[in-house]
Amino acid sequence: MPTWILVADNSRARIFTADKAAGPLHEVRTLTSPEARLHEGDLVTDRAGQDRNPGVAGHGLSGERPHKHDIAERFAAQVCEELETARNQGQFRKLYVVAAPAFLGMLRHHESPALRQLIVAEIDKGLATQDPAAIRKVLPDFL
Repeated sequence: MPTWILVADNSRARIFTADKAAGPLHEVRTLTSPEARLHEGDLVTDRAGQDRNPGVAGHGLSGERPHKHDIAERFAAQVCEELETARNQGQFRKLYVVAAPAFLGMLRHHESPALRQLIVAEIDKGLATQDPAAIRKVLPDFL
């Protein structure tokens, strides 16, 4: 079973493997949260809107929409569900987690105890947009 490396932030999670303990990384899976890339103003409004249908009296719409933190929490849960499924299928035996500090905390909140046991190391850096060679440099020489 290979070692997996999760590199994530609040809008993107990339999963890599390395064929050899000291080898380069190969991306095997990517998860994204398009909502997380929106500006806060696109997610929340301070005014309720109006819904007007022909022949029906108009009614107000609440301006409530999820905030960026809530979206990031849901994405962290989605990432952990994906990892949990892969763990149950025996797709990896060790996991390195590289994530932006705030998102790392969210991931920890959603990790199962069984998944936590497979985590070899956590690195609190936001490298989700970096190329595999740059990510490899922050990991131990031998995975």
